Amino acid sequence: MDALIRQRPDTFAPINWHPLGDSKSNFSIVENQQSNPVAALTEKLTNAMDAILVRRCHEAGMEPESKNSPRSIEDAVSKFFPAHKDWDLINPRNEQARHIQVLADGTRSDTSIIVYDDGEGQHPQDFPKTFLSLVKGNKQKIKFVHGRYNMGGTGALVFCGKKRYQLIASKRYDGDGQFGFTLIREHPLTEAEAGEFKDPWYEYLTLDDQIPAFDIDEIDLGLHRRYFQTGTVLKLYSYDVSGNRHFILDLAPSLNQFLYNPALPFMIVENENRYKRTKDDYAITNYGLVRQLKKSPYLEEKFSVKEKRKETGQFEFTVFVFKTKVDGKSFKETKDYIRNQFFKNRMQVLFTIAGQVHGYYTSEFISRTLQFNLLKDHLLIHIDCTNMKNAFRRELFMASRDRLKGSEEQKNLRKWLGDSLKSGRLRDIFKQRKDRITYDSADDGDLLKELAKDLPFNKDMQDLIKKTYELDVKANKKKARRNPKPKPPSPQTQLARYPSFMRIAGKKSSGETVVEIPQGDAKTITFESDVEDQYFDRLHDPGDLKLSIMTHKPNDSSGGDKPGTVNDITDAFSVTRRSPHKGQIKVVLEPTQTLRVGHEVQIQADLSSSAAAEDALSTMFWVVIVSPPKKNTPPKPPKDDDKLSLPKHIRVYEHRDASSVEGEEVTWESIAETCEMNHQMVMHPSCPGDSLDTIFINMDSTVLKRMKSKQRNISSEQSQRIDQLYVSQVYFHTLFLYLISKNRRFVFRQMRDEDTGSETKDVDLEAYLKDIFDNNYAEFLLNFESSKLMEALG
Repeated sequence: MDALIRQRPDTFAPINWHPLGDSKSNFSIVENQQSNPVAALTEKLTNAMDAILVRRCHEAGMEPESKNSPRSIEDAVSKFFPAHKDWDLINPRNEQARHIQVLADGTRSDTSIIVYDDGEGQHPQDFPKTFLSLVKGNKQKIKFVHGRYNMGGTGALVFCGKKRYQLIASKRYDGDGQFGFTLIREHPLTEAEAGEFKDPWYEYLTLDDQIPAFDIDEIDLGLHRRYFQTGTVLKLYSYDVSGNRHFILDLAPSLNQFLYNPALPFMIVENENRYKRTKDDYAITNYGLVRQLKKSPYLEEKFSVKEKRKETGQFEFTVFVFKTKVDGKSFKETKDYIRNQFFKNRMQVLFTIAGQVHGYYTSEFISRTLQFNLLKDHLLIHIDCTNMKNAFRRELFMASRDRLKGSEEQKNLRKWLGDSLKSGRLRDIFKQRKDRITYDSADDGDLLKELAKDLPFNKDMQDLIKKTYELDVKANKKKARRNPKPKPPSPQTQLARYPSFMRIAGKKSSGETVVEIPQGDAKTITFESDVEDQYFDRLHDPGDLKLSIMTHKPNDSSGGDKPGTVNDITDAFSVTRRSPHKGQIKVVLEPTQTLRVGHEVQIQADLSSSAAAEDALSTMFWVVIVSPPKKNTPPKPPKDDDKLSLPKHIRVYEHRDASSVEGEEVTWESIAETCEMNHQMVMHPSCPGDSLDTIFINMDSTVLKRMKSKQRNISSEQSQRIDQLYVSQVYFHTLFLYLISKNRRFVFRQMRDEDTGSETKDVDLEAYLKDIFDNNYAEFLLNFESSKLMEALG
């Protein structure tokens, strides 16, 4: 582009450039958008989807801002695309996807991106108040589109090379008018301007104060299997693709993460001149992460939880648990595939509105808030915030729609998510995986305790140790059986797509079900049904369980005994509804402060689906608020100051010894779900919630083998002594590194993440400790002889 500008100095003269949004102060708006180039590109795609929905609205004879237009994106898709359910089939989905395309252009080292849609398009004379405007709020009154602020689309400019070139071309959908185009760039400051302005501004090209335009019927712009006739096409020059160089293998899964459940499918096209074809075609259709998950053989389990609170309104989160190993792949290969396909941008807890991600947490939420370290590489959580109250939702997300605010609302939501997930189905899954790990019978405990007595633990370190692992002597006296007999499976109801019955467990009083909830507490209510586990979570015809207040009787002390006027259930209860599991649906009711002891509330539960709403199953029950039970707190036992609290340690071997009894030795394979052992690894710490719980010590590491190789004709007793030295050295160095890091409150970052292309990435304490021992530090630590150093100094 620079060469063309130099060749045409008259065309690109300074007088022909106008500030974007008619303001030379636009730098702060444009530069304060998305921090990730894929998130910025996502805004272009959501704008394309908006344009197509608006076009369909015009074609249906509706004004997009009128009250008879669709009230949501979901309504618009249902109304304007009545056959949208067919998009689950390959051919209809591909046909629709060609209406929105993301195409690779340029070379591998200098990639440009073309974005095309055949939406409403714009007349050339309207460019300044649409494409080239800022903060006009052009879509504020249109309920069925993503756009609101009229600035998100500019976020991609900062990733368009050093000069920020972006080409915009468009023609109105009805074919009326010309094909207009313009070029946007960052204004190059002259020496005189640099003395007057702190920052440059963004500007667009005109000719004779008009957007350049010409007549076309159709034109070949290199689109996939179509010519351009109407709509809009953008070209983002020298775009920062970072770790997404190959559009099919890299960019497609990245875009899927930011577009969890897009309104419309779209096509990603790789340029055959950049990469050789790996299949018959070089285009792929994307339709969101949720559909990729639906058909993935790597998914083990899926369930959802719906929360309804007075403060937030309704939000729902869906949990996806991945397998630790897929047939034909190792644990490491399975984990790497899951990371590249589903966590490519290190986004594992996704917050969405209308299917678009507006913020996320990394695996830090799983390891620190949930303290489920075993699941941090195998868990994806989606939080749908579409139906939240606007006032609460505004406090969650930045206007750039790519990150969360550090607000009190966000902190509260994080706590609610953590509390709900730690007490539900996910806790059972974590426990099942943890129980798969067997423990080593080698008893180094006495040796380590004796050594620890003489170590210089100060008070801060002692406190940290007590937080990590309390050594319970009494509990150790009663050992659990290694191989308990499995319980016989209980008879299970045959599950169906639609329920045929629903009943509630609870006390009966005069023929009615009564549930007692202590004031200030919560209660889990179980409904039994024959509906399948995915009833609430399937893409088509999902079901729901809705609770409604029918009667509210205050207690006498609150004044009167007439039925109350509560209509919204969140006035009386916070409600948590979980997915069905083996014929049971669990609902947690937590009374609000408006309910007092003696209040009685009659609730109706309706179990229905979108396809059979008229055939809903209903049941009624009463909730009675009772006095909280008196707690008999047993006296605390006296503290034993001499009792030492230490984290566990487990010896891990490459293979099980032929003479060992089943369960006596832990192998690399048996803990592969927890950590990936190899000869270079010395140890792997387990730090749930950043608390050192267990240290896995590799007894077949290269370091230990070298220690033993220095001994000629080593005896069994010498080998055991070296093992003990190795275990104690690794154990205590890990413990002290952990204690120092925690005591000093260090946080860790690592330069350059090759997967995402970002300059730095956060590293948790577990990974930091493991990496230290994976390198030359362990070799030096375990083989260095201090006596030689003393001799040299002497």
